[in-house]
Amino acid sequence: MNIESLIVRRATRKDVPLVLSFIRDLAEYEKLSNMVVATEEVIADELFGTKSHTEVLLGHCGTEPVAFAVYFHNFSTFLGRKGLYLEDLFVRPAYRRRGFGRAMLLQLARIAVERDCGRFEWSVLDWNESAIFFYETLGATVMHEWKLVRVAGAALERLAKMK
Repeated sequence: MNIESLIVRRATRKDVPLVLSFIRDLAEYEKLSNMVVATEEVIADELFGTKSHTEVLLGHCGTEPVAFAVYFHNFSTFLGRKGLYLEDLFVRPAYRRRGFGRAMLLQLARIAVERDCGRFEWSVLDWNESAIFFYETLGATVMHEWKLVRVAGAALERLAKMK
């Protein structure tokens, strides 16, 4: 199969089992399977419920689901404009190096431009050198001076209770 056979579409509530399978595949690839606690019910509500601000693209090669992307809008105070943030992009291993990841990123870039976003950004694991190289070939800049900061789980609960 070639890149012309990739069909990209927005996921719907009926795709919840597929979306969760991609999440699990991504977690396995990143050696973080133990962190996945999402269920179909949670995914259905959070990604497709009435209060969701998150969207999902699915890439199919023929009838085979091969890629997914989860994204949402953020905001740049310096630009005074919204941006598009890519939370996750995953191409199943058997379909890598065929242009499917590139096609998904191009579709997301088009969405960002159509929605008048000031930027399109995402994070990449520092050990994923092939992804970093790939992103740089597309014109992306890896922001080495920035560090991701996260508070989650019990630490988030404690922080929320501080006075």
